[in-house]
Amino acid sequence: MDDHDLYPIGDAARRSGLSVSAVRFYADTGLIPPTGLNEAGHRMYDIQAIARLELVRTLRELDTDLDEIRRLLDGGTTLHDLLTTHLEIVERQERTLRARRAVLRTLIKQGGTTAQADLMHKLVSMTDEERERTIDDFWNDVGQDLDVPEGFVDRLRAMRPVLPADPTAAQLEAWIELADLVSDPAFRDAVRTYLRDTYSPPEARLLATEPFQEFMHVSGASLMEELLAAHRAGQSPRSPGVQQAVIRFMEAAAGLSGTPLTPELRDRMAGGYRQVPGLLRQIADEDAASERPVYDSTHGRYLSLVALINGTPAEADHDPIPYAWIADAMRATS
Repeated sequence: MDDHDLYPIGDAARRSGLSVSAVRFYADTGLIPPTGLNEAGHRMYDIQAIARLELVRTLRELDTDLDEIRRLLDGGTTLHDLLTTHLEIVERQERTLRARRAVLRTLIKQGGTTAQADLMHKLVSMTDEERERTIDDFWNDVGQDLDVPEGFVDRLRAMRPVLPADPTAAQLEAWIELADLVSDPAFRDAVRTYLRDTYSPPEARLLATEPFQEFMHVSGASLMEELLAAHRAGQSPRSPGVQQAVIRFMEAAAGLSGTPLTPELRDRMAGGYRQVPGLLRQIADEDAASERPVYDSTHGRYLSLVALINGTPAEADHDPIPYAWIADAMRATS
């Protein structure tokens, strides 16, 4: 193909992937005029004109309007700027479609009504400020008159959903479910009852204090992760590195009550860790038989949905804790 060759409209249409009527339309509107006319007065196109026709076809397939294309061809904008603008439009449409898909999938799953469809559309269309207000309203209500140590509800409130700017369908579905739950008075009552039953009794209040919560979720969690990393690496529970890590963990735990770490305390803590799997099974059996609100259906459900929305691992996604291995590491040296 020579740059100076001229091609009739049929060839130009075939080479550019357009119909003859489309090429004629773009010529009549002045968008892509023919390079010239042959002796019979028929329109002829050179290779540059055909290349512009191909560009127009590509941009039209991307739903770019003719005015934008004309500005590009006339030098009023660059191809990069035009494509960047169009990409923003496509991404915005994609987010809208993803939100609609999340609403539809949730409605199908729940067998929803027209009223629910309207509510769910409003939920996925919320601004960041409206989502923040929804969660704050939930914790304000749950925490009202809840007899727990000071600051405990504020710590729970800090564990909140942050929907990303470009959420997945799963994150949108999780937000729909969470927003629906936290707006439900029955769910609020159930969470409040669970927290009261769990943290208000005198023997359990220590669990909700700031030092214990900080240890459980921050300092103690990082120390425990050291132990879990050693276990995943196949280290012996009696190896020097594991012993150093477990002593740091036990000293921090004992420090919560101001108790020095003695060999006797090490053995008691080791014995306690050996009993944890059985205690967890007992709690699970009691929860299954209980008519009172339990963790998995109240605060646990809230946290699992928050984790899904935030893209962080939920409790169920973590490796199981090797209690027996940790107990072996904790026991005092004979």
